[in-house]
Parts: sequence; structure tokens; C-alpha cells
Amino acid sequence: MEALYHQTNRMIQEIEQTFQKLAQTSGLDTADVENEIQMKITAVNSNCDRLDVLLYKVPASQRPSAKMRIDQLKYDTRHLQSSLQLYREKRQRRLVELSEREQLLSHRFSANNTGATETCLDIDYSLQHHTQLNNAHQGVDEMIASGGNILSSLINQRETLKGAHQRIHAIGSTLGLSNHTMKLIERRFVEDKYIMLGGMCVTLFIIGLVIYFIAF
Repeated sequence: MEALYHQTNRMIQEIEQTFQKLAQTSGLDTADVENEIQMKITAVNSNCDRLDVLLYKVPASQRPSAKMRIDQLKYDTRHLQSSLQLYREKRQRRLVELSEREQLLSHRFSANNTGATETCLDIDYSLQHHTQLNNAHQGVDEMIASGGNILSSLINQRETLKGAHQRIHAIGSTLGLSNHTMKLIERRFVEDKYIMLGGMCVTLFIIGLVIYFIAF
């Protein structure tokens, strides 16, 4: 049992030295070294199993000490196995990262992809332009409706002034107003008419400007 124990202990030390060799190996081509470590760990586990069997042949007084040494070998072996597994996972992650990096560097956008992107941009611009035109049309409709109401109000005022003019003529005829007074009243009516027409023209001009700036 003592010979097997010392042999197994030396194998663990060799595995630790091989790990140092693995750390010094450059690049990702370390499969041979990893396989060598795995083979030695498997051999150590086999020796530990044999030591468990031989433990029962040791005198009872020496058995606790022998079991403690075997458990230490098992603990060291599990630690080495975990280290090897972590190294393999780290190497695999590096391989995946290098592969993704190569794919990214070698990727080229095709003409179809570019055309699709430009088409999407054109569609987005057209939708935005269409929305702006709808908003402009709605604003113009509101301005036209407001202008129509203003024109209707001016027409009503014109009708009111015309009725007032006729009533003044009737009152003048009844009261015998002088021709000079009648002329003043008629001139005032003509001025009010020009004022009304001027207001209508200014309103139409403002509406035209608003439509021009919104549409263009």
C-alpha cells in the first residue's frame, strides 16, 4: 500500500507540473496536453480506488491515518479535475469568440440588403411626408372654413348697410333732407363698401399665404 500511495502522490505532482506546461503553451492547440492530464487523473482515480480496497488490510491502529492520506489524494485529484474542466471551458469560450470575430470581420453587406434599407428609408420618409400633408390639408380646411365665416359676416354686414341706406333714403324723403346731407350719406355708404371689399381681399390674401407656406 505504501508503494502505491507514493506512486499516486508522484503522479499528482506530475499533473501539477503538466498544468504549468499547459499554462505556458501558446495558442489554442493544447488538446494533446489536456488529454495527457486527463489520462493521468484517470490513473490517479484508479489508484485511489485500489487504495480504498487495501485500506482494510492495514492494522486498525494505523487505519485512520492511512484513510486521511487517501482522502487527501482524492481531494487533490478532484481539485485537478475541476481545474482542467475550467481550462477547457475557458478555451472553448475563446474559440467561440474568435469564430464570431472572424464572422463579423468577413461579413459583407449585399446589394439586396442595402436596397432593402434604402427602401425602408424611402417608405418612412413617404409616410412622414404624407402625414405632414394631411396635417397641412386639415389646417388649410380650417383656415378656409374660418375665411368663409368671415366672408359670410361681411355679406351680412353689407346687407345690413344696404337696408340702412334704403331706410335713410326713405327717412330723408319723408323729412325732406337736403341734397348735401344725402350725398354725405351716400359717400359714407360707398366708403363702407370699399372698406368691406378691402377687408375681404386682405383676408383672402392671408389665407393664400398660409396655404402657400404650409404646402411648400
